[in-house]
Amino acid sequence: MGSEVDPAKEVQIVDARARNISHNVRCTECGSQSIEDSQADIAILLRKLIRDEIRSGKTDKEIYKKLEDEYGETVLYAPKFDLQTAALWLCPLLVAGAAAGVWAYNKHKKKTNVHIMALNLIRGVPLTPKESQTMLDLLTPPPSQNSRTPFWWRRW
Repeated sequence: MGSEVDPAKEVQIVDARARNISHNVRCTECGSQSIEDSQADIAILLRKLIRDEIRSGKTDKEIYKKLEDEYGETVLYAPKFDLQTAALWLCPLLVAGAAAGVWAYNKHKKKTNVHIMALNLIRGVPLTPKESQTMLDLLTPPPSQNSRTPFWWRRW
């Protein structure tokens, strides 16, 4: 008695599972829509296939596997992470890491040169004209663009 499921409730469960799977499967004709959102003939057939597979007792994993075997990995919105796709997934991280490395190296190089110039000044080593100009540029504060003091500061 406890194992019997109401037919209306069973239809709702099948519908919910089918919609969940359909949202994660790409329409092979449209490409940019899921089969749940698409009205293409292939999408309608795939939705029917998914419902039939659910009614036959297959798990979601088995249904995804069957769709992948029949239509290829591109039919799934979340492809597997394997050796073939690793470069595609990791390439943005590698590019960002290389850019961060170049930026850090340039920043370190610039900072190191200033420190070397400061040490040379302390040691009494004369600076070249370019080094003198660089030190003046670094040590001279930028000119004030607004010489007026703010009104709230004048009250104090």
